Amino acid sequence: MGGRGGDAAVVSPLGIPKSPSFHSGLDLVASASVDSLKAAQTEQRYQEAATAPAGRGASAASRSGYGAAGNPATMPLAQRNAAAVRTMQAAGQLPTIRDAAPADREELFVQKLRQCCVLFDFATDPLSDLKWKEVKRAALQEMVEYVTQQKGVITETIYPEAVNMFDPEEDEPTLEAAWPHLQLVYELFLRVLEAPDFQPNVAKRHIDQKFVLQLLDLFDSEDPRERDLLKTTLHRIYGKFLGLRAFIRKQINNVFYRFIYETEHHNGIAELLEILGSIINGFALPLKEEHKVFLLRVLMPLHKVKSLSVYHPQLAYCVVQFLEKDPSLTQPVIRSLLKYWPKTHSPKEVMFLNELEEILDVIEPAEFQKVMGPLFRQLAKCVSSPHFQVAERALYYWNNEYVMSLVSENATEILPVMFPSLYRNSKSHWNKTIHGLIYNALKLFMEMNQKLFDECIQQYRQERQKERERQHQRQELWVKVETLASRRPEYEVMKSRTIEINSVIGSPDADDDVNLDNMEAEQQEVIMARNSNKPLELARGQCAVRALADHKRADECLAAPHDANKC
Repeated sequence: MGGRGGDAAVVSPLGIPKSPSFHSGLDLVASASVDSLKAAQTEQRYQEAATAPAGRGASAASRSGYGAAGNPATMPLAQRNAAAVRTMQAAGQLPTIRDAAPADREELFVQKLRQCCVLFDFATDPLSDLKWKEVKRAALQEMVEYVTQQKGVITETIYPEAVNMFDPEEDEPTLEAAWPHLQLVYELFLRVLEAPDFQPNVAKRHIDQKFVLQLLDLFDSEDPRERDLLKTTLHRIYGKFLGLRAFIRKQINNVFYRFIYETEHHNGIAELLEILGSIINGFALPLKEEHKVFLLRVLMPLHKVKSLSVYHPQLAYCVVQFLEKDPSLTQPVIRSLLKYWPKTHSPKEVMFLNELEEILDVIEPAEFQKVMGPLFRQLAKCVSSPHFQVAERALYYWNNEYVMSLVSENATEILPVMFPSLYRNSKSHWNKTIHGLIYNALKLFMEMNQKLFDECIQQYRQERQKERERQHQRQELWVKVETLASRRPEYEVMKSRTIEINSVIGSPDADDDVNLDNMEAEQQEVIMARNSNKPLELARGQCAVRALADHKRADECLAAPHDANKC
């Protein structure tokens, strides 16, 4: 790419291994001779490129400013900077495009595009060649303004030069140092794509499938500024080139497959999901089968990756967009979400609860009835979680009016599932904040259906009584075993060597009365303690705080591409 710079590998040009022996002297001699030869060949090519006519079709060497021996990726850093300066000097400081005659502006524009293909080293010696770096920066800035403000400047001659300057193939690990130039290269290419006189039918000869593949490779950049501009660039290409849309979606799928099943590392997943959120928003109805397969086989497995927190808001937005398009997908999506539900990672569990509530916000009542059984069994487990942030987030569902309306319509199936967990944790959970939230939930259930609530209390008491009887029988059997063992002569010796165990299984709570007045008084104590700034909770973990606070639907997303029905 025209703005990149970085380190080149320090290797022997002749392949002679580095060592403290006499090979080192031979290597230095060989390096000097080969570098001299390459420098002479490169300088000759630069002079040919600088003197080549601007209007005719240029070769690869004249377009990029490098020949085969002058590839910047294989040149030493010092030689690269020197070669870049020679190229700039050969072209000279070109006049501004505005000052040129209208007939000469196209040729001058092409010359500036070629001049800006020159790469400088920003990593090892950022203070070198400041004059010529500034010349390139000014030229890039001037072209950005020229394309933005003028009309009719994107002619057929400009397309190959602009695409060549924005060459995704010239990727190097160190990007941040060269950002002053790299940013302007991206902005110039975006202005070309967004120009009113941009003609996709002409540009498609240069912006093809190979170009898209190289562009997608750049999304793994560690620089978030570059990923943000790449996101906008790929979205513009998707909107302009109808013939590339299916190919772009397929290649994004491949990136996700490698991320899920092979590497589990990629820096640009969030940006790619944000692009897909815009694309999904423009899908025509009814949804194609390939789009449904994409949801269930690509998007849903992304939930099981360790680094989910990096891209979860964008992923949740894509899933909700699908369900708003086709409510019949709700059941397989929720079952898939329950399948990947985390067992031991509480911050990730909070993220799943966030996403599940967003899904419930758009669910149809008929679809809710299909999934309410397994859904509320999982919620009951979350309410019983010893991690108070998980229990707290699950109990916040009772503050959602639409969810409570669905629960009220199906209380006969949901209350028997939730009541044991709610009542048990109203007494046993260590955090008093959870007690107050459980009180609110039980009170809502009681107001929904008092008769059903009383039946659940009676059923719960019967189950507890049966549990007591089973434990009593178990205790009696252990007493018989101990009595039989005491008849053996070894009993006293073994008893003295072991720790006395009073009971194998602890007995259940003696108090089985559901007293909402006591729970309400406990809730008031919690509120008063909060008002008096008495901390009652442990400090929240950083990951869980971010999952709770930052999770939101990405409303400010990219706009859907034009001709969305052709997706």
